[in-house]
Amino acid sequence: MKNKILKIGYYIFLGFLGVIALTVAISALPITGNFKIMVVLSGSMEPKIQTGSIVVVRPRAAYAIGDVITFRGTGEKNVSITHRVTEMRVDSGVPSYVTKGDANNTPDSRLIAQKDVIGGVLFSVPYLGYAVETARKPYGFFALIIIPALIIVTDQLGKIVKEVKKVRANKKAEKTY
Repeated sequence: MKNKILKIGYYIFLGFLGVIALTVAISALPITGNFKIMVVLSGSMEPKIQTGSIVVVRPRAAYAIGDVITFRGTGEKNVSITHRVTEMRVDSGVPSYVTKGDANNTPDSRLIAQKDVIGGVLFSVPYLGYAVETARKPYGFFALIIIPALIIVTDQLGKIVKEVKKVRANKKAEKTY
């Protein structure tokens, strides 16, 4: 019973690592029109989108009032921001958006140009962003990918050694007959 529980836990852990690795890989691919996975670092969209969540974003041709969008921020870090469209303006046929975080009292001071929009939010997954952000850092990559990989490789090598010993023992037993 204990071995079965450990085995199930082992496969759940492997699945979790696979999801993290896939999430990081997909978000890193520079494919136009590709889904992007972004990590929410502030509480400006709470309770709808919690701090530490990931949001899956996909570019669209146009956005409407009420849509939650992710756009490029300004400044040195150029951090992306996820807020709700509260107003749309069109100047010379080019749309721009007034946005506001659900938890904020006032709209953002900057008008968001269409070219600065990364995409519309399709859905969010709470708390997964903490693991993704950790995996993007060297120590996190080591802790979440390398160490478990070494554990898996060591486990598999142990099984191989066990099988080799078993085969040798069977060959030795056959020679004595």
